[in-house]
Amino acid sequence: MSATDVARWQFGITTLYHYIFIPVTLGLSFVVAGMETVYARTKNPAWRRMTIFWGQIFVINVAMGVVTGIVQEFQFGMNWSTYSAYVGDVFGAPLALEGLLAFFLESTFIGVWIFTWDRFSPRLHATVMWITAAGSWISAIFILVANAWMQHPVGYSLDMATGRAQLTDFGALFSNPVFLVTLPHTILAAGLTAGAILLGVGCWHLLRKTDNAIFMPTARIGAVLTLVTSVLVGFSGHVQAQIMTTVQPMKMASAEALFHGENGAEFSIFAIGDVAAGKNAFNIALPHMLSVLATNSWNGYVAGIDDIQTEYQQTFGPGDYEPNIAVTYWTFRIMVGTAFLSGLIGFIAALLWRRGVLGRQRWFGRVALGAIALPFIGNFTGWIFTEMGRQPWVVFGLLKTSNAASPSVGAISVWFTFVGFTVLYGVLAVITIRLMTRHVRSAQRADEPAVVGSPDAQPAPFAY
Repeated sequence: MSATDVARWQFGITTLYHYIFIPVTLGLSFVVAGMETVYARTKNPAWRRMTIFWGQIFVINVAMGVVTGIVQEFQFGMNWSTYSAYVGDVFGAPLALEGLLAFFLESTFIGVWIFTWDRFSPRLHATVMWITAAGSWISAIFILVANAWMQHPVGYSLDMATGRAQLTDFGALFSNPVFLVTLPHTILAAGLTAGAILLGVGCWHLLRKTDNAIFMPTARIGAVLTLVTSVLVGFSGHVQAQIMTTVQPMKMASAEALFHGENGAEFSIFAIGDVAAGKNAFNIALPHMLSVLATNSWNGYVAGIDDIQTEYQQTFGPGDYEPNIAVTYWTFRIMVGTAFLSGLIGFIAALLWRRGVLGRQRWFGRVALGAIALPFIGNFTGWIFTEMGRQPWVVFGLLKTSNAASPSVGAISVWFTFVGFTVLYGVLAVITIRLMTRHVRSAQRADEPAVVGSPDAQPAPFAY
């Protein structure tokens, strides 16, 4: 493997590990803020206990997200210096704002939130949590702005003397159509992740009869959040796919293993393809549905892989512009499938709630607990599809991945850091699992005395 290949594996693995924590943080931030707002308005101690329980999970995720995110910054300079030099004038603005504004806001106010439980009034303390949540989402916005530019460069010019992209229109970054569709899709996916966690943990505790005052509302919130966001994720993904069909048609053609352009193109459900021959040996498909999804037309034309390859060779010069078709095809289906299954589980939970038996069926408690993994799998495969479907470009149409790596860094050096980060992340994984497991199991039974941590004898915030 070349240094570029190892660097790609390293960046992909560390990014996916980092993204374990991001949707949990984004989704739980507003859930915790909402819970504390209910407590501030009702003074119901159960909502305080609920806020503390989920607030601790939120804090753990923020901490792990910060630690793993720092590695991403290191890799830009170590393994991808050519890329960094090329896009630095464009990326500098959103990434600087993410660090100086959003991250500073989030990290400052989360510290205030942790240490002011008995010093601020409930309303003021809830306000601090809302500011923390806003900081986490502003941070995500700037990161998505930068990534959207890689998918569809806008608001720039090329300096022919330096060979660098220069930012000419800062506002264009935020009106980028890829950003405008990626942001709601990411928000909804984070909400789905949070909903699945709330539903799974809530049902598990209800079966253990831990504290119905906390975990019955938790399970209900999880059921609603899972059901609603799974449906909206599907709609937002549909809109995103239409935009990507316009700006990156090769990615979407590969997602359907569509080798030749068609009017009234069919939507592939399961296919076994021969990439070398440019055809599918076996394909189960829904007639016309790809045209409907891509163009909102029954007989709309959808370009195929071979057609786009010819077009790209004429535009960009000789070369192979096809991504890994097997990866794009299957990650797209896994992503869609996990969202569908999550929605189905949310629907069943809503029915059980309506019948007044949510949390009583052991079978569903086990299903809901296992279903926590579904949105994580969907998030992983979604980002793999997004990034690998863009290949061979690191900045679409401007800079190829093969030309973006650091020229002076050899494969051995990259392997060394790759192994080091793998060991480090393995240790962090063990720590995180132990912290999460310990905390989830630490909830008290309803008939057990509360730990004294405040005048109203509620659990002490962030005390293990």
